[in-house]
Amino acid sequence: MTLPTVICILFLGCLFLGSSAVDVKGQISWNDICRGYNQLGHARVVLDNMKYGGGVLRDGSFVIPNVPSGTYLLSVISHDHKFDQMRIDIKDSTSSGEFIEVRPYIPGTPMNPASTILLPYPITISARERFNYFVPRESFNIMGMLKSPMILMMIFAGGLVLGMPYLMKNMDPESLQEFKKEQAKMSHAQNALQSGDFKSGLSALMGAASGQDQTTSQPSQIRAQAANKNRGKGKRR
Repeated sequence: MTLPTVICILFLGCLFLGSSAVDVKGQISWNDICRGYNQLGHARVVLDNMKYGGGVLRDGSFVIPNVPSGTYLLSVISHDHKFDQMRIDIKDSTSSGEFIEVRPYIPGTPMNPASTILLPYPITISARERFNYFVPRESFNIMGMLKSPMILMMIFAGGLVLGMPYLMKNMDPESLQEFKKEQAKMSHAQNALQSGDFKSGLSALMGAASGQDQTTSQPSQIRAQAANKNRGKGKRR
């Protein structure tokens, strides 16, 4: 094989490879959501997550150069606007029919089988939604505060503090004195534990517990003694 023949073969191979890659062209159509390039800002049109891409010019046109044959997902990367995605099928030079086919694509659906709806080429796409990054400040909501366990505990403690004087007024003198004694013991135990004297604090707590047991057992003892006296009186009669 002579040198001119090899050169011709390489030249034909380069032409064949070059013909298999095409430029994907399109236009962003301005609408009420995105009225022009100033509102759109810097944006790019990409295929398959920026595998191939091209910038958007001021008139809205874009070109993605040297895209080989295959199936791609076209997306528009914009900071403030949302665009639909499209399926792009680029056929090789030996295929019949349209060289580039454009179809709609719904995110989350499989790529195959392809949709039967064909869209016109060059691609025409417009903004569907404008992103809103503003988050309103939460207003005061008293019902939301009442759902908090800490707020409920504070309300319950405040109710006890406010209702304690009324409860103490309705108590008989003996019960009131016992309550004050137990309260003094508990405060003494708390002070001892806070000061670091754990021995006296624990002993005070044990003494308060034993005092409560004694106070609870005293009514039953008094009742038993009264019953015994009544039985003795009955026998004497």
